[in-house]
Amino acid sequence: MDWVEPSPIDSPAPLPDLHPLVAQTLLRRGLRTPEAAQAFLDPQAYSPAPAAQLPGLAAIADRLEAAILSHTPICVWGDFDADGQTSTTILVQTLQELHADVTFHIPVRENESHGVNLPHLQEVIDRGARIVLTCDTGISAHAATEYARSRGVDMLITDHHDLSETLPTAFAITDPKLLPEGHPLSSLSGSGVAYKLAEELYARFGRPAEAARQLDLATIGLVADLARLTGDARYLVQRGLDALRHTQRLGLQTIMQIAELAPANLTEEHIGFVLGPRLNALSRRADANQSVELLTTADPVRARVLATQLEGLNTQRQLLCNQVTQAAEAQLRLNPALLSMPVLVLGHPAWPGGVVGIVASRLVERYHKPAILFSTPAGGPAHGSARSVEGLNITAAISAQKEILLNFGGHPMAAGLALEADKLDEFRMRLSQTVTEMMSGIRKEKNLEIDGWLGLPEANLDLAEALEQLAPYGPGNEKLILATHALKIASVATIGRNKEHLKLSVSDENGNSSTVLWWNGSIDKDTLPEGRLDLAYNLRASDWRGAPQVQMEFVDFRSLAEQPVEVRGSRLEVIDYRNAPEPSQVLSTLREGHSILVWAEGEAKKQVDGQDRNGLAPADAFAIWTIPPSSQDLHLALDTVHPGIVYLFGVSAPIETPETFIARLSGLLKFAVTSRAGKVSLPALVAATAQRSITVQKGLEWLVNQGKIGIQAEKETELVVSYGTPRKDPAGASNLWAEIQSLLAETAAYREHFKRADKDALFL
Repeated sequence: MDWVEPSPIDSPAPLPDLHPLVAQTLLRRGLRTPEAAQAFLDPQAYSPAPAAQLPGLAAIADRLEAAILSHTPICVWGDFDADGQTSTTILVQTLQELHADVTFHIPVRENESHGVNLPHLQEVIDRGARIVLTCDTGISAHAATEYARSRGVDMLITDHHDLSETLPTAFAITDPKLLPEGHPLSSLSGSGVAYKLAEELYARFGRPAEAARQLDLATIGLVADLARLTGDARYLVQRGLDALRHTQRLGLQTIMQIAELAPANLTEEHIGFVLGPRLNALSRRADANQSVELLTTADPVRARVLATQLEGLNTQRQLLCNQVTQAAEAQLRLNPALLSMPVLVLGHPAWPGGVVGIVASRLVERYHKPAILFSTPAGGPAHGSARSVEGLNITAAISAQKEILLNFGGHPMAAGLALEADKLDEFRMRLSQTVTEMMSGIRKEKNLEIDGWLGLPEANLDLAEALEQLAPYGPGNEKLILATHALKIASVATIGRNKEHLKLSVSDENGNSSTVLWWNGSIDKDTLPEGRLDLAYNLRASDWRGAPQVQMEFVDFRSLAEQPVEVRGSRLEVIDYRNAPEPSQVLSTLREGHSILVWAEGEAKKQVDGQDRNGLAPADAFAIWTIPPSSQDLHLALDTVHPGIVYLFGVSAPIETPETFIARLSGLLKFAVTSRAGKVSLPALVAATAQRSITVQKGLEWLVNQGKIGIQAEKETELVVSYGTPRKDPAGASNLWAEIQSLLAETAAYREHFKRADKDALFL
């Protein structure tokens, strides 16, 4: 992409005492008066729009007010993503506090999909609901509103999605899309609309100050749904972040505690990468109705149980996302013609519908073109999630194919849809033509606009803290892109649970150095040049264990050396023996006259005279006997061995339950105590159990919390184990047990995937 230099600014700073870069940014973003700048920076100086400016909201509030006073049964009908969950909770809690007769329903993704499902609507009405109040959904629910009317039930629709050609014949409808573009309320998400309705209802009952208790939830929904942070949306998030830092909700407190998130330092990024994904995991892997209980419970035990389940579901989601991403990349490698199309359309029967949207987003980021991923289960329709690029309204593009679709709906940047599986190829071709026509004249790769050039010493904590005045960042208020000239990469390290991120150490010509984080950069690691480069990055003030620090986040680079950039390519030859009837005999034959390094762990190590992960070394021929516990461990082994040929056996390790795993680990520790004075190394335990390092660490922590062992660390990975320690922490042990169960389930799922995955896809 082309880098665009920052335009010169001649106007004076809109406010005194601002850092020059902050002042320039405000001016470039059109905030030229002191009043506009102050209202942007300080929510106390901003005047929010009255809730009644949302078209139709007053009529909805009128009907709800009457229903509250008459105890008419109301059902709040939400959606299952984070925005829908928070919207539902805001309205349910508000109506409960105003003494309404209220129930709620959030569709179960796997059974109902988005929207107002007729069979379940019938059940809601049969149970007595006389008013159905939607949130974050309903703007296209024509059939549902007609059915409700036939039953004498009033449909009240609050939504924020794009308007259909005709609106449903509901009792009343409110949607920010009914407002002119640029109105302060026009960028609200579902939770933002729910908050404004709650604000109106509290005011009508003489309790206006109580609406602020819902700001924490509104903020999660707004940020997680990528609302444009302009006008009231920005104002609500500014106030809501402070509310989140001091939230009294036990559910949110517990989620943050388990995720090791310090509330006092919470930013919009923690919502986007920690809180939002966890709530979304509930809908992708289970029933999102539980979120209302989690976000409203006053029972600490129940909050802990639900939050722990949420953490486990999020871990499962991460594993599934990685597996589907690898499988999607494999499809593109096997069929390069798909990459030549203007939109990526992929599908597979085994892909869970709950994660295809996340993977579609990853493909958009990777290939800079719109992507739609489908789950295509046998015997049923294909359900897909679409993600787009700037300049292409993906919902409009999908709408052009509506005669072959079962349903669809969404935003310009994201959509959901369903069609018969046998129409997938036709849909791909038709959509590609539509996207080509819509994208004609639109620059496919946008420019990178640099906000300022800095010397490396200038990219410091003082500047980062000054720039935080411009936060919260997001659509409509993007993070600043800064750049530094002529840097050299001193070292590159892979980090993260799945080694998906990179930590770069960069230095300038004067010997100054800094650390740069490249999120999800491992796939492009080999594109980094050896010579000097210009580096573009974001700068944030961060906090690590209570210590403030500056965080540089990679955006782009351009090489200053006149040499081609090498792109990752695979010359690895993989020979598949996973289904060989006599694998031991095959391995024995391969070894005749050849030197082969065999990777085997647990009991299999002695059986095939193999090496565990601690004994691996460079070798031309590499046999993978035991299925690794994770993709990360597989790639670490490959990085160590650097083979030219891999013989793939993949013999299953025993499926461990928490009980069998702890028993095996305890046996190894007992041997260490009785035979080695308690000395044992963590890598040896990991290899002997054939599990991931994190799993063994959690197992050791559980044994300590149970009071069964004591541990002293001699070195980083060398331990001394003893018995008879008095320490016990039953609550901590309970949480660790849930983590162990989740980690073992991840490993079991990966090993099942390893058995049947395409042999080449495993090594992407």
